[in-house]
Amino acid sequence: MKDFRSTHLLLVCCLLALLGWSCRQSGEVADPPTVHQDAAFWQEYHEPYPIGSSPEENQVRSVAVDAQNTVWAATAAGVFRKKADERAWEALLPEADRGPAFAVAVDRASAVWLGVWNGLYRYQDGKFERIAGPEAPISALCVAPEGLYAMGPKGIWQQQATGWKRVKAPDVRSIRKAVSDGQGGLWLGTDVGLYHQKADTTDHFYTTDYLISAYVKGLAFDSRQQLWAGGLGGVSVLTGNQLKKTLKPENGIPSSYVTCVERAPDSTMWVGTEVGVVRYQPNGNHSLRFSRRWLLDDKVNAIAFDGDGNAWIATPQGVSAIKKRQMTLAQKNDYFYKVLMKRHIRDPWIAGQCKLTVPGDTTTFAPDDDDNDGEYTGNYLAMECFRYAATKDPDAREKAARAFRFLKLLQEVTDSDGFFARTIVPASWTEVDDGNRTFTARQLADELVKEPRFKPVEVRWRKSKDGKWLWKGDTSSDEMCGHMIGYFLYYELVADEAEKAAVRQHVARLVDYLMKHRYNFVDVDGQPTRWAVWSPEQLNLDPEWAPDKSQNSMEMLAFLKLAYHMTGQANYEKEYRRLIEQEHYLDNMAAIPQQNPAWFIYFDVMLQAYVYPILIHCEKDPTLRGFYEKHMDAWMDRRRNDHNPLVNFFYCYARNKRIDLAASVDFLVDTPLDLVNWVVDHTRREDVKISRSPVLDELQINELPPASIRTVVRWDKNPWAAVNGDPSIEREPVFWLLPYWMGRYLKMIE
Repeated sequence: MKDFRSTHLLLVCCLLALLGWSCRQSGEVADPPTVHQDAAFWQEYHEPYPIGSSPEENQVRSVAVDAQNTVWAATAAGVFRKKADERAWEALLPEADRGPAFAVAVDRASAVWLGVWNGLYRYQDGKFERIAGPEAPISALCVAPEGLYAMGPKGIWQQQATGWKRVKAPDVRSIRKAVSDGQGGLWLGTDVGLYHQKADTTDHFYTTDYLISAYVKGLAFDSRQQLWAGGLGGVSVLTGNQLKKTLKPENGIPSSYVTCVERAPDSTMWVGTEVGVVRYQPNGNHSLRFSRRWLLDDKVNAIAFDGDGNAWIATPQGVSAIKKRQMTLAQKNDYFYKVLMKRHIRDPWIAGQCKLTVPGDTTTFAPDDDDNDGEYTGNYLAMECFRYAATKDPDAREKAARAFRFLKLLQEVTDSDGFFARTIVPASWTEVDDGNRTFTARQLADELVKEPRFKPVEVRWRKSKDGKWLWKGDTSSDEMCGHMIGYFLYYELVADEAEKAAVRQHVARLVDYLMKHRYNFVDVDGQPTRWAVWSPEQLNLDPEWAPDKSQNSMEMLAFLKLAYHMTGQANYEKEYRRLIEQEHYLDNMAAIPQQNPAWFIYFDVMLQAYVYPILIHCEKDPTLRGFYEKHMDAWMDRRRNDHNPLVNFFYCYARNKRIDLAASVDFLVDTPLDLVNWVVDHTRREDVKISRSPVLDELQINELPPASIRTVVRWDKNPWAAVNGDPSIEREPVFWLLPYWMGRYLKMIE
């Protein structure tokens, strides 16, 4: 039976290969690209423009941009304008006339029209004029070839050469939006349906044969002259008087409450909702912009475009501008690298996040400590190693050396024979995260019931022997993994012989310490830290360590193999083999694909990504190396849908293959420039569903959000997460720089 399956599999593979060859010969299927030639793309970014200090001033109902790129905003407190290249807003109209404003528009003669509580105003040639005729309040304006229309609850008026004429129209008072049909008529969106008002007749559409619902808030024609009517329920697209299609949450609308629709200069249709704005391109692709990263408020009241195609969006918290500029990946690297050096490197060369004393305001940044400073500086070290290997830039070499010296200092500062700290801060700091604390008997009992493996660490911070630093203990297993991949890449790609000797000695010291303590990372209190446990007794015999058994076995094999690779000392290889042959660590590792779903956390994906290259590059035994290669191949198959460029490029580096380049480049292109860790809450969206996959104990969504609408990435975070973020911190851009420079080193990005 086994031979039959093997023969059958071989025949299937041969058939698939022949089919693939045939398709390529006929031009039906193209091989995926293996090299990306860097070229300019449009990089979007957000600029917020709150108007004033009061809620009424920021409650923007309508927005328009004139020929001089002055932005006009109608708010609950009146009309404001902001001149091009300025941030400050100017209140308009005399004090006595200020009050609720509803609409602004720019006509074909560059006059700006204002619909407000007490009537209609025009601004032209530096002068304001109140217009006689239309009855207040004026809540909607429409620019048409035959002149301007002004409308409100008391009727519709048309601008004519002889003055303003009241238009014979249906007795409808809830006009929310009007657009010209280009032939002397108007389409009117109202609370009671859609009207087509012509010279002699009026057509009224309100049944579901024409509209998703009768509540219409936004109207715009697309490039094919199809009318998009947005409102409660979604968007109804009409050709002539016929319903052609609808756009609902299942088609990408994030909220069933559509608030406005506008066509951009590039013919993209922008649909505003109560949960952001979704853009539909003529080719059918769509993209969403929501959260404070992109909008001052997710409720979009109106949209206007300037001459450069930038979108100006009215929200209840002010005006948001979604702008764009051309960049290449190389230029984006330069941008992120400057931010990294400016705000995310602190003495003595720690790469990490910074805190913002005013949430969201990067001008208020201050250095911050983090439990994983060691791991993330290990990532930074890896990035500088790839940058040096790709460019031979001495700046990269010097900075890699500084990062290595910091990681080495984390061990030296503990005054132990092999334990290293999570992070350090100057002894002068008076505030640190997660400070020393004591546990009462009641608190300890509570913690132990929640987590039987809980270790009460009351003294987390200690002063170094020289008095210069405070160092944080209880170092975790992920810190060890992050250190080791940094040491491996520094040793392989950057270090000269003298530096290699230092790395060799340091790695040996760490692994010797683990061996001395039966493969547990023992803190200076004489006890293993809470998470850094790799001993056979606990992994194989303690049922409470079953969730970590496979992962930690894999890690310890990598640490021993790296020490042997660097030193050539037989004791490391002997212990490595003993753990495989007597303690079954290779069997434990083999069980990772069958891991109970309750035990899977996304952090493990990155820890595996760190150690695979070590195992594959350092193992010379063809049988063991073959096992690691197949194990990583299966891991890559499971992770493909994550579209994670760091996973993809680590795989390409370890396996000497080129895969999934398009997904990796897409992430690099789509990543926003804003690194503030804004809260992103996908649970408010109606176009996705809440899921419990791939991590069973987390809320996730059923569609992987693109980089542009995720919280700022740290690769230990689940990219499918439904809710994440904290605007009081700015993340370091190493998450982007590391895969970029890996791609450059692998010559997959040219």
